Amino acid sequence: MSLLSMRHMGMGQEGMISSVKAGGEIGRRLRDMGLIKGTLVKILRRAPLFDPVAIRIKGFTLTLRNNEADYIDVEVKE
Repeated sequence: MSLLSMRHMGMGQEGMISSVKAGGEIGRRLRDMGLIKGTLVKILRRAPLFDPVAIRIKGFTLTLRNNEADYIDVEVKE
């Protein structure tokens, strides 16, 4: 397994959240959306200019901006 920022994951790629490195308001907002260590995520699609990114998490679709995805490290399968 390798560690990637969620921003750099490819479409269809899956992994488990390793860490969320955001504090303050952004960190609280990400945790409130269910983005916590140990959660499985899958990249569904990206907008034409690659921002935002749509992910599948806990049975629902969530859209994140790239600057938010930068805070999330994911262990991905090779």
